Amino acid sequence: MSLIISNIALHFLTKKEETGEVVLRLGPKSLHNGDGELNQDNQKISNFVDGLHAIYNAKGSKAYGSFNAMPSEGDAARFVDLMESYLGEQQDFYTFSTQAANVLKNEIEKYDLAETGYLVVCHYEYMGGRYLLVAVIPISEHYSVDGELNISAAQHLDTNKLQLAARIDLFDYQQNSTGNRYISFIKGRAGRKVSDFFLDFLGCEEGLNAKEQTQTLVQAVEDYVAVNQLDAGEKQKTRKDLLNYCKEQKASSQDVSIQELGKVIESGDGEQDFYQFCQAQSYPIEESFPHEQAVVNKITKYSGYGNGISLSFERSHFGEDVVYNPHNDSLTIYKVPPNLKEQLLALLESNKSPENNEDF
Repeated sequence: MSLIISNIALHFLTKKEETGEVVLRLGPKSLHNGDGELNQDNQKISNFVDGLHAIYNAKGSKAYGSFNAMPSEGDAARFVDLMESYLGEQQDFYTFSTQAANVLKNEIEKYDLAETGYLVVCHYEYMGGRYLLVAVIPISEHYSVDGELNISAAQHLDTNKLQLAARIDLFDYQQNSTGNRYISFIKGRAGRKVSDFFLDFLGCEEGLNAKEQTQTLVQAVEDYVAVNQLDAGEKQKTRKDLLNYCKEQKASSQDVSIQELGKVIESGDGEQDFYQFCQAQSYPIEESFPHEQAVVNKITKYSGYGNGISLSFERSHFGEDVVYNPHNDSLTIYKVPPNLKEQLLALLESNKSPENNEDF
């Protein structure tokens, strides 16, 4: 296991139904001994954090930002100041985590929200990087039956429903505190987001827009294949090279690098490779950035769903095996997939029987 836990704390936030008061219950001081030795309890905690790390990485809807420069209100402590006190060894990790938990408690009370659960604060290393993960994990009920067929209910941490979570890249923060991307966080749905209070708790403001950066990258690739007048096969290969590279970067939690892409995407007979092309065209794109895989996936496929119909096909089939007529808004599919063809023939055969004629 390449994930190493430096410190971890777990606290519980709940809300009294009668009064609406938010109650904070602090966890133990010695949740993980941090000495590198994995006893049975430490092994369980390491497995838990490893799973949480994987779930967080797999979340596609993440945004990026930085700590805002707004001063604290009155005597209220800022999360970044508490974190700095811990990183500067002015206070221990547990004290930092309890102070942060109280800041979160006050934020929930201010917004009058029902967002409660277990607050996890974890400082860990992974693949040469140092991170601070802060997350509120919701609670779900599960049921069990004993040997006497008695049903009992219990609660568990529902990490699969993780929505309130942020991760600070400590190397990036300490080396480039004026940057706009050293904090990543799970992005909420459109409109006013419940997660806004979580960003206020962290004092985080959105910076780098990964979706816009990825859209610019995809457009740059399309411009590149057009300018170099690549044939249909070469265009599709270039798109797949981009797709495969981005998938590899996502799997290893690495940024997309335009310079690396210049080596991945073949230049053909063009005078410029892809990296030189991007520089010459002055695209508003970072040298490297965390990307949104869902945007890249669309470069080789078309897909859509609506009115009970779901379609997906490779881009190379458009205009040949799949033809769209905008005049009558119709789509004609040639070379129907064998498994679909088999189902359609069976459906036609079944509708030939007299009892089904009226439904045909």
